Amino acid sequence: MFKRILIANRGEIACRVIKTARRMGIQTVAVYSEADRDALHVEMADEAVLIGPPPAAESYLVIEKIVEACRKTGAEAVHPGYGFLSERESFPRALEAAGIVFVGPNPGAIAAMGDKIESKKAAAKAKVSTVPGHLGVIEDDKHAVKIADEIGYPVMIKASAGGGGKGMRIAHSKAEVAEGFNLAKAEAKASFGDDRVFVEKFIVDPRHIEIQVLGDKHGNVIYLGERECSIQRRNQKVIEEAPSPLLDEATRRKMGEQAVALAKAVNYDSAGTVEFVAGQDKSFYFLEMNTRLQVEHPVTELVTGIDLVEQMIRVAAGEQLALAQKDVTLTGWAVESRLYAEDPFRNFLPSIGRLVKYRPPAEASQDGITIRNDTGVQEGGEISIHYDPMIAKLVTHAPSRAAAIEAQSTALDSFYVDGIRHNIPFLSALMHHPRWREGRLSTGFIAEEFPKGFAVRVPEGEVARRIAAVGAAIDHVLGERKRQISGQMGGRVVQRERRRAVWLDRQEIQLEVAREGEAIAIRFVDAEGKAGNAHLLQSPWKPGDPVWQGTIDGHLVAVQARPIANGIRLAHQGVEVPVYVWTEAEATSARLMPVTTASDSGKKLLCPMPGLVVSIAVSEGQEVKAGETLAVVEAMKMQNVLRAEQDGTVKKIHASAGATLAVDALILEFA
Repeated sequence: MFKRILIANRGEIACRVIKTARRMGIQTVAVYSEADRDALHVEMADEAVLIGPPPAAESYLVIEKIVEACRKTGAEAVHPGYGFLSERESFPRALEAAGIVFVGPNPGAIAAMGDKIESKKAAAKAKVSTVPGHLGVIEDDKHAVKIADEIGYPVMIKASAGGGGKGMRIAHSKAEVAEGFNLAKAEAKASFGDDRVFVEKFIVDPRHIEIQVLGDKHGNVIYLGERECSIQRRNQKVIEEAPSPLLDEATRRKMGEQAVALAKAVNYDSAGTVEFVAGQDKSFYFLEMNTRLQVEHPVTELVTGIDLVEQMIRVAAGEQLALAQKDVTLTGWAVESRLYAEDPFRNFLPSIGRLVKYRPPAEASQDGITIRNDTGVQEGGEISIHYDPMIAKLVTHAPSRAAAIEAQSTALDSFYVDGIRHNIPFLSALMHHPRWREGRLSTGFIAEEFPKGFAVRVPEGEVARRIAAVGAAIDHVLGERKRQISGQMGGRVVQRERRRAVWLDRQEIQLEVAREGEAIAIRFVDAEGKAGNAHLLQSPWKPGDPVWQGTIDGHLVAVQARPIANGIRLAHQGVEVPVYVWTEAEATSARLMPVTTASDSGKKLLCPMPGLVVSIAVSEGQEVKAGETLAVVEAMKMQNVLRAEQDGTVKKIHASAGATLAVDALILEFA
């Protein structure tokens, strides 16, 4: 077995590999760019080597620097993680030439499967069902349009060396093909150093289901069940689960055996994933093979009990698989949410900055529920513009799908992040979406269920009552704390008024609050002024705690709490709202206060995220129609097209191509 392994990656996957290597008694070496000097993976590793400036093309993607870091530290093997060099055939070849072991598949398998075009050719040769498409070289956008016309719309334009949703566009018309082709090529070049793309038919209402395979260098290959990855946004996975709510045992076995046959055809010898697009009728077609560890591998680990990183290391060291197919069993259900540094209320545009507070739920396995948090950040760390915006992967495992979702929901409500915008409110809302809970999924789920994006949600029904109850309980605890200050009122006991008006922003809920032993009793008041039955809230919450965790009538509840002027901002199940708890006298005055409205910025195009201006598509004085492209801004390796929301005339342009802009920086004005 290896004594020292270098991880040619960063962030959560580097930390993930370090954990398993440490458990196996293997020393680890981290590499880092100047932007990652204080990163968590650098702190966790036994040794760390600086490999260059922040851009990945000058650091993490430079093979020679990785090889030199191995020579300098005496690392015998390299784990590539995912992304970066993980699917570059040239990387393991360079390592082999230097006498270093690659913890991943052999270069031949990467060449056959890692390239999306070549993998489809190999699949077709192995008689695997594939989606109709054009796998040859596409000369230009006109050629792409011609191919799309022949295949039939909609089509998917996809980077040959792609992954993670980058270099991918869905087109429903000739115009969208022409634009999507050029954008996909640009993204592919920036992210993978390879601008080749291909075009294939886009299956309507599809599901994305993938099979985890594991092979060794002795010809053994097994499959470890499937993962459902249909909840996607912009072709990037958001939530994954294992197993899939769609598949039955017969379909699972058929897909697994097909994946194994494909892996054996290319002598695959590591952990890898065969991805399928599946119809709602359980039909399936080969999509691609990722010749690396997948981001969503934890859900497979939790339902199988198999550490995939450990298996990759053992296979790379020449060991035979200790498992046969008959030994693989799926137990319970696992759900993973990807936490991203992005603003769900601004169409999920990237957010960067410092993690002023980062308080994930505690990892634990108790009463059949497991909570796992794979992360590469820590409080005080910085989310950089240069890399993927992932903060963490929150994973829950339970005996059933419903229990895993419930655990995930509570864990998300307990996940406290400040300093940047993040997608936790959206993930929390998703966990309670009826269609998600019923398992009626497709890759179009988010676009269909949130056609206008994710907006601020108004608290309603039971959620509103729960937030109001917690707000009143917090206010009561704060009041108790204040009354313990010595020297007040000559020591006399002051009888508090029980009636409260709780405002969720401007929505008012009347209730009564009182201490009853260890609990706080909340009684909601009806329209006639009568108080109902008591709801008992119990929690160890104390002033300063970022999350109120406890029970309401015996049911577990977590609510994030942020102090604001005269109140507290509470977040629960995707709803975030300022909460004010008034006495009757205070409420009478508050009702007289005018409501302020935001100023209109409709005549300005503001930069929706920190990023680099790739191009300005208009000129001053130009008339534009709604939907026309105004500018392209790149952030975190993704190119974002900014379009006109209505017809107008460009009055003045304030930014130029190549400029780096902050969020809300002015790009142009309309007349």
